[in-house]
Amino acid sequence: MGFWQGKSVVVTGGAGFLGSVLVDRLHLREPSKVFVPRSDDYDLRDRDAIARMFNDASPDLVIHLAAVVGGIGANRANPGKFFYDNAIMGIQLIEQARLVGIEKTLLTGTICAYPNYTDVPFREDDLWDGYPETTNAPYGLAKKMLLVQAQGYREQYGMNVIYLLPVNLYGPGDNFDLQTSHVIPALIRKFVEAKEAHEDHVMLWGTGRPTREFLYVEDAADGILSAMERYDKPEPVNLGSGEELSIQDLAVTIRDIVGFDGDIRWDTSKPDGQPRRLLDTSRARDEFEFVASTPFADGLRETVRWFEQERSLIAR
Repeated sequence: MGFWQGKSVVVTGGAGFLGSVLVDRLHLREPSKVFVPRSDDYDLRDRDAIARMFNDASPDLVIHLAAVVGGIGANRANPGKFFYDNAIMGIQLIEQARLVGIEKTLLTGTICAYPNYTDVPFREDDLWDGYPETTNAPYGLAKKMLLVQAQGYREQYGMNVIYLLPVNLYGPGDNFDLQTSHVIPALIRKFVEAKEAHEDHVMLWGTGRPTREFLYVEDAADGILSAMERYDKPEPVNLGSGEELSIQDLAVTIRDIVGFDGDIRWDTSKPDGQPRRLLDTSRARDEFEFVASTPFADGLRETVRWFEQERSLIAR
């Protein structure tokens, strides 16, 4: 608690999926102020808007979560937008944070920054061993450039910037729009709607063979706050659960939780994305004692329950 005492904190993206959970947990640590900029008031692609945000909030600490994100389909449809928006927001925010003398800044990268064919589990030292998977490369590279900037600013200006690489997040409050959502909310929505429509099958993208790792949103928020409190080094840190699951097994698990009794069919004309994803999470454990605590099945059940209760408001 002492780390946050008397501190003013800016959380970009603090009204979003991860950000809203993190802000709730941050308030429990009792900083003097938590400032959540909204895009209508502060367009983080605009340097002057960032400068105005810092002037209005007078922060000591910055947690940068704001990003333009989506699944494979959204990345394929918006490679230029995903690159520009994510890069320009981060680049200008880091520079403005330097100019006003922010005490500590935390940046969130993405597992999409890793090379397409990376030895499993992914270790932070492997980050520069190849080009990312092509459908996510513009987004992944934009976020990875922020690591370069952070390390350069630390070396030249002594700026305290840390960089985390969260794995795919999931949980209540996620984005369930089928055009832009990630795999777990997309599968949940498809199975729930198929069950209600009494359909005999659900068609899913790809082959189902790729593997993924998932981190419950509450665990991710705890990991980020722990890193702010206890980590001050230039090396990037993976943030994940350390558990690997195939998309096929994931689909079966969600189907069973939802209670859909139809078949799962695979549209193999659609891309699979990266073949495997699994993080080595030992650095987070060793540096700031972060270990994910939410069992995956429990997190999925909570996410399904939330969607079924809230879908009249969100599933449009």
